Amino acid sequence: MQFRAIARTVCLVGLALAPLVAAAGAWAESPALSGGHGGKLRAVPAAGAKPVDRSSHPGAAEFDEKQALAISQGAIGNRLSNLSFTDSNGQKVELSEFLGKPLIVSMVYTSCYHTCPLITETVEHAVSNANGTIGADKLNVISVGFDTRYDTPERMRSFARNHGVKESNWRLLSGDEETIKQLSRELGFIFFPSSKGFDHLAQTTVINKDGIVHGQVYGADFPLPSLVEPIKALVFGRERDFTTFEGIANRIRLFCTLYDPRDDRYYFDYSVFIGIIIGFLCLGGVGTVLIRNIWRLWRNSKAHQA
Repeated sequence: MQFRAIARTVCLVGLALAPLVAAAGAWAESPALSGGHGGKLRAVPAAGAKPVDRSSHPGAAEFDEKQALAISQGAIGNRLSNLSFTDSNGQKVELSEFLGKPLIVSMVYTSCYHTCPLITETVEHAVSNANGTIGADKLNVISVGFDTRYDTPERMRSFARNHGVKESNWRLLSGDEETIKQLSRELGFIFFPSSKGFDHLAQTTVINKDGIVHGQVYGADFPLPSLVEPIKALVFGRERDFTTFEGIANRIRLFCTLYDPRDDRYYFDYSVFIGIIIGFLCLGGVGTVLIRNIWRLWRNSKAHQA
């Protein structure tokens, strides 16, 4: 009798844990945890890349991708200065106005005919997805024109219109030569004039809420999770406690906002959340049965001893 009661309890525990195991599997398969595209935020420098003194750029003798990548990687951990810019509406702004939440920084020049437009359109796709699932009030985006001769507020406004920049949390900025040089150094972004216009690394930089360079995303047409996953992690946090409602809600949103490669978009997967709830309810029921059986066994043993 006692053995059957214990066996029944063990089976109930197994059934109760099944939804939690399934949910854990879903979490492990998501890019946020599996080291998929989201894990590629900080690309490994190419073999043979030599460290370069960041004070030497922009303005190298010739563009060297290995050196540019080394400079870019060396910028991770830099704190950005509170520089002043002019936005596409002619308003003076300071970099600090965009902090307090994660910030995406894209360096472009408006006369670029291919790479900068493609980067901008790719970032727009990522930001549109992030705004829809994370919230437009949770992050900021800036595109900064680094061709100080021509990237005026008017041209930045035209650039935004031509390449689909329409998100409310995205600003396009112009700056003077010294400001652009300083920002470029702090971002690890190297560029210099060439016969095509400018040579530069195709780089999008992620800044944390404190103004520190968190990581780099490379390429003009990068996969959507490469940018959205680190933003998710910064917004919702991987180390939030479970003692507050906000902490629990953020944890759920971190794990349940998943990427669908078929549609190339993010969505909130309620099934993971429902599985967790069912699992906890089942565990509660199993706990009740287990305690009752233990109490019954203890009471019977006392009765036999008497």
